[in-house]
Amino acid sequence: MKKYKTIELLKQDEIITIIFNRPEIHNAFDEVMIEELIDAIELAENEKARLIIFKANGKSFCAGADLNWMKKMARYDFVTNLEDSRKLSKLIDKIYSFPTPTIAQVHGAVIGGGNGIVSACDFVIAEENSFFVLSEVKIGLVPAVISPYVIKRIGEFNARYLMLSGKKITASQANDIGLVNVVASNSDIEKILNENIELFLSSAPETVKICKQLIRDVVNVYSYEDAKEITAKIIAEVRISKEGQEGMNSFLEKRKPSWQNKK
Repeated sequence: MKKYKTIELLKQDEIITIIFNRPEIHNAFDEVMIEELIDAIELAENEKARLIIFKANGKSFCAGADLNWMKKMARYDFVTNLEDSRKLSKLIDKIYSFPTPTIAQVHGAVIGGGNGIVSACDFVIAEENSFFVLSEVKIGLVPAVISPYVIKRIGEFNARYLMLSGKKITASQANDIGLVNVVASNSDIEKILNENIELFLSSAPETVKICKQLIRDVVNVYSYEDAKEITAKIIAEVRISKEGQEGMNSFLEKRKPSWQNKK
């Protein structure tokens, strides 16, 4: 796979793993890391990955923005800062909009913008000793770019509390508000990850893409009235699709569908 300066990329069959690799600064991101992550996600899409996993080397998953980078950006004008911020927005949207499932395997600190990466993923497993904090207000900033994704994840008033107070929460507390899906011990986290990889890969690959697009559009695009007709058309199309036919036939014939036999 392609080599990068700030991340590592692994490919195993139809799974792409993206590993943050700036352990000396707790995987804080700068403009180089943002560009490399965008490139890696686009590569994964071109490779037709059925699953992306985000992991990190070192003691932390992601400490948010690299403060040296932020200090440098503060010296630039509004236009330059806007262009730079749009790149982070593009990255988080790339994760949120990726056509197939995305998993974040989290450990250690998840600070500031790291919560945007987590919030944009479909499934999040947190090691029990990890912690989460939206601390931007403590240094006179706001979690602006990541806010749409964090608010979708945890709701308006949980977001108000955490974003306005900058309170640090445990993995268990993050699980309680929906920021993470599963909390695991260090010894169990890989086992739980593998179990969920199997779950995702046992689903019909093209149908998963349709389903993920459906969820995104119902939440963000369709009005209530439009959704009634559009979703009716979607299920009608899926029923007569190749995977829809194979799935229903395999169920009635009490056998595995063809996409599971490929494993």
